This record gives sequence, C-alpha cells and structure tokens, in this order.
Amino acid sequence: MSDYRIFYSPYYYADIGENHVFPIRKFELVRDALLSEGTLQPFEIIEPEAAKIEDVLLVHTEDYVNRLRDGTLTRQEIRKLGLPWSESLVRRSFLATSGTINAAREALTSGVSSNLAGGTHHAFPDRGEGFCVLNDVAVAVRVLQKENAAKRVLIVDCDVHQGNGTAFIFKSDEEVFTFSMHGEKNYPLFKETSNLDLELPDETSDAEFLETLSQALPRILLHNPDIIFYLGGADPYEKDKLGRLKLSKEGLRERDEIVLEYARVKGVPIVTVMSGGYAPDINDTVEIHCNTIRAVKKVFYGESYKTILQKSAV
Repeated sequence: MSDYRIFYSPYYYADIGENHVFPIRKFELVRDALLSEGTLQPFEIIEPEAAKIEDVLLVHTEDYVNRLRDGTLTRQEIRKLGLPWSESLVRRSFLATSGTINAAREALTSGVSSNLAGGTHHAFPDRGEGFCVLNDVAVAVRVLQKENAAKRVLIVDCDVHQGNGTAFIFKSDEEVFTFSMHGEKNYPLFKETSNLDLELPDETSDAEFLETLSQALPRILLHNPDIIFYLGGADPYEKDKLGRLKLSKEGLRERDEIVLEYARVKGVPIVTVMSGGYAPDINDTVEIHCNTIRAVKKVFYGESYKTILQKSAV
C-alpha cells in the first residue's frame, strides 16, 4: 500500500464567476482525472480542515485576516487581489493553506506529499495580490519552524510569475532560501528580491528552461534544506494566456521529474503545490497539474504512467 498522501477538499472551489480568468474548477478536475485513471487511489486523498487562525497569523497581519474574514476589504484591495470576495473564497483560502501545512508534515514522515491547490505566492502579510489570498507555503514554513519540525527550508518556485510575496516574507530569514524561476517581462511589474531569481526571456523553450533549471538545482541545494516546497506552475505552458514562455507539456513534466529526482536522491522531503495555470482550454492546465502527481509516482514509487493505467484496468 502506498504511503503517499495528497490533500484535497471539494471546498477548494469558490464562486468567483464562471468567466473569470482563474480556472477555479481545475482543482476538482485534477482530482477526478487522477482517480479515474488510477494514478491516485481514494485512500491516498485526505481532506484537510481549515487552517487555524493562529497559524495564519504567523505570516499575515491580524488586521488583514480580520477584514478578510468579515468581508470589509476595500475596493482597491479586492481589485489588487483580482478575485471577488465571498465566504466561499475565505473558506477555500483557509482550507488550501491547511492542505499545504498538512502536506508538509506528511512529507517529513514519508518523503513526499502534495496539495491539490496552493502555491499562492503573491500574497503579502497585509494583502492579497494576483489571485492569491493567503500565502500557503509561507504559513506552512512558519508552522514547521514553530513546531521545530524543520529549520532550513528551500522554496523552488517554477511558476511563470515571480513569487514576490514569498520573497518579501522571507527576505530577512537566513534559514529560508527562496528560488524563483520566472518570466522576466511578466507579472508582477515590480518584483521583490528572492535569494536567487532567474528571469527568463519571452519565448523560452523546453531545452533552455530545463538546462537553466538543471544548473541551478545543485547550487540552491547547497542550502542543505530539511524540506523543499515545490511550486509546479502550469503557466509556463506555450498556450497559456498569461505565460509568455513556450514550454510544452512534455517539457513541463520533465521539469517536475528533475526537481523531484533531485529531492529523492538527496534524501530531502518535498511538498508539491499547484500554483498557476491559465490555458484557454482548461483541460491543458489540468493535464499539466496531473503530470506533476504522475511524476511523483514515477520518481518516488517507480510507477510509470503505463503501469498506472494497467493497475486501473484490473
């Protein structure tokens, strides 16, 4: 029986309007696809409870959290967030943050775990930005530090947009190494400074991206982390509406396998979270996120996609 555990809640969905650029249905669709093909079994999926307020306050200001919860954010704050406020949005934000916290705890035990959401790296302590309400990875890091479960942390952010909120939160923390590999000319316009930022030109393709990543990983692993958080964004995809890079689905899957293999070989627990993805066809985004979980199964459990399909047919 697999010891892999992945966190998901049907309440990762929030009512933001069916025509919103953020594909809120992707979380459910990824879960359904992975179950139907046999990559995941029902017992491997755990539904988290909402994150505790005291844990969220390890990163976010009390003023922001209180106004977020009671619906008194200003119009300007909601505009910057890019999502309409609702009780369901607050609920999903606390649940998704809990999913990453629990995946981090699980990874420290089993070596790898995932949250079928998360990677909301644009959220700052006092505000949300770019569809990111709470910074789930930052909260999870602070929880692990509070519990003395992990001291040194590496954040590998391969979303097409810089993890500006995460870089800001940890800018004075020498125990947390932030690595962001993103589009040079993409959002956010004004970027923060990570420990290592690799800015990629428009039209960057598979070969250049993968070579750059492969050269960076040995350098950043010199940080000797106790745990790695991996943001496997789907938005470097060549057809992504907000991407500007030119990676194929195959290239993105190889990206995932490279990061996961480095963690496995080095014996460093790793947590995967989904981050962004805005392809015109939501099925492309779903496939890319599914590939991250398939890569986990391949790298850590020796299961090829063919093997997974054979198992599901039995």
